[in-house]
Amino acid sequence: MLNVAKTIRKFNAGRDLERLVMKYANLRANPFVFLRGTCHLFYDRLPADALFTKAPAAWLCGDAHLENFGSYKGDNRLAYFDLNDFDESSLAPVTWELVRFLSSILVAGGSLRATPDDSNALCKVFLQGYAGALALGKARWVERDTASGLVHELLATLKARTRAAFLDKRTERKNGGRRIRRDGEHALRADRAGRERAARLVDAFAASQDNPGFFRVLDVARRIAGTGSLGMERYVVLVEGKGSPDGNYLLDLKQASSSSLVPHLKIRQPAWPSQAHRVVAVQRRMQAVSMAFLHPIVDGNSSYVLRDLQPSEDRVSLDVRRTGLGQVSGVIEEMGQLMAWAHLRSSGRQGSAIADELIDFGTSAKSWRRDLLDAAHQCATQVENDWKAYCQAHDAGKMA
Repeated sequence: MLNVAKTIRKFNAGRDLERLVMKYANLRANPFVFLRGTCHLFYDRLPADALFTKAPAAWLCGDAHLENFGSYKGDNRLAYFDLNDFDESSLAPVTWELVRFLSSILVAGGSLRATPDDSNALCKVFLQGYAGALALGKARWVERDTASGLVHELLATLKARTRAAFLDKRTERKNGGRRIRRDGEHALRADRAGRERAARLVDAFAASQDNPGFFRVLDVARRIAGTGSLGMERYVVLVEGKGSPDGNYLLDLKQASSSSLVPHLKIRQPAWPSQAHRVVAVQRRMQAVSMAFLHPIVDGNSSYVLRDLQPSEDRVSLDVRRTGLGQVSGVIEEMGQLMAWAHLRSSGRQGSAIADELIDFGTSAKSWRRDLLDAAHQCATQVENDWKAYCQAHDAGKMA
């Protein structure tokens, strides 16, 4: 019998203690946060029936859930709404991606303030959006001019945000320049070794760019973001950009580790130069437009993903009681379409199914949709049981 607390402690061994304490406290909050922070445990529990072994192989983000869709600035500086976390990316049966997202809807019922019937309806809407977009076989994308409802509002907000205003939230002015705020919410002080390592890695990237002065490092702090990755080596880096103080840029530099899916997969994975190369390569092929500054950096046996800093608040607020079930349904359907487009966009690459196979899978949704929903309910129940076991262990001091 799997010991939940022991499994989580083993998986997180060696992480930065200060942020790991934050992670363990966050996991105690509710089953949805627990799901987001224990991707490895979800795949440990995944059923091993034909639904999850015979489906077409696709490139997956690997950690699909409601909070892993959001807005971001692309490398063309336009705002998009898409999947935006690829730490767990891998080549796997497409049903693995679907069941994790469906489970997130069911587990997040309390956060969505949705009834069980509402959650079931949202699952069906997601599958309709996914299967319909897959059957059409045309990969599209969502930007401000094509978005509607809550997503349109989010992208309009992002477009209206000025760089100076964002910098004012995350930095403080000092001697005519800026310094990252160590506020305990978004950033913490980095020790000298960490600051020097982050600066060296960014300098190595800058040397390969046309304008290396843009990436001159001004300040470094440890970044607090996400749930599953809390405690991993991660920095927020302030660089010169287009000039101090209001033309500065904030970058996210995050250590990459192996995907939680791989130990459970029988599908052979490509031989990537590094884990960061895997994350960046899959992200580039699944997103319609890549995030700004997305780049892998290798340092000995470690590798890091560099990208433009994306604020965690750039996500749609899904609350059935506040916005209505119709508005939330619209976003969920769009998420289903986005996932289908990402799978189509990355089809036929390094072992993934070709578009025709995915189209056939979408067309045959009636044959697998009911079984997938049943599996999602089974997985959601397991997540809630594991969360209760975790809470008991946490409250008993076993996660100290």
